[in-house]
Amino acid sequence: MTPDAPRPARPSLTVLAGPTAVGKGTVSTYVRDHYPQVWLSVSATTRAPRPGEVDGVHYFFVSDEQFDALARDGQLLEWAVVHNSHRYGTLRSTVEQALAGGRCVLLEIDLQGARQIRSTMPEANFVFLAPPSWDEMVARLVGRGTETPEEQRVRLETAKLELAAEPEFDHTVVNDSVERAAAELVQLMGADPEQAS
Repeated sequence: MTPDAPRPARPSLTVLAGPTAVGKGTVSTYVRDHYPQVWLSVSATTRAPRPGEVDGVHYFFVSDEQFDALARDGQLLEWAVVHNSHRYGTLRSTVEQALAGGRCVLLEIDLQGARQIRSTMPEANFVFLAPPSWDEMVARLVGRGTETPEEQRVRLETAKLELAAEPEFDHTVVNDSVERAAAELVQLMGADPEQAS
C-alpha cells in the first residue's frame, strides 16, 4: 500500500469467508503470526479440537450447553451450524473490545456467519477467499486427512453452494499462495502489509 492510499477513519472489521478447504484457517493463521497490527477473532465452537489446536488460540472449545447459554444471552455476534453438525460463533465482547482498542479486526467465519454479519454490521469489509481451481480445493480437502470420506463428500457438496456466493462479497482474494493472499488481505483491511514480521 502506498503512503497516499486511504486508510479507514476508524478501526475496521473485516470478514473473511469462502468455501470449505479453501484455506481460510491457513491464511488467517499466517496473518495472526506475521501481521501483529491485525487482531484475529477466535470463534467458539462445539466441535472437538483437531490435532495441534489449542483452546483459546485457535478456537474456544465449548459444550453444547455452554454454546446455548452464549446464544441465549446475546453474547454471540453471529453463529451457525456448519455441515449439519457443529456450531460456531463469534463472541461479541472480544470483537468490540478489540475495535475499541483501535485494532483492525479479522473474522474468519463460514458463509452463514458472514451473512449474519452483513445484516448486523453492514459497514464491515467482506472478503471472499477463493481457490485457484476446483481440483486444487478437492486435493486440499482430501490431503489434509481430517475428515472421513462421507464428511469429505458432504463438504464438497457444500463447497459448490459456497462458491456461488462470491458475488455477495466486496472483494475476492485467490489463495494461490498463502503469503501473497495474506498480504493482499491485510492491504484490503487498510493495514500496512509492509509491517509483516
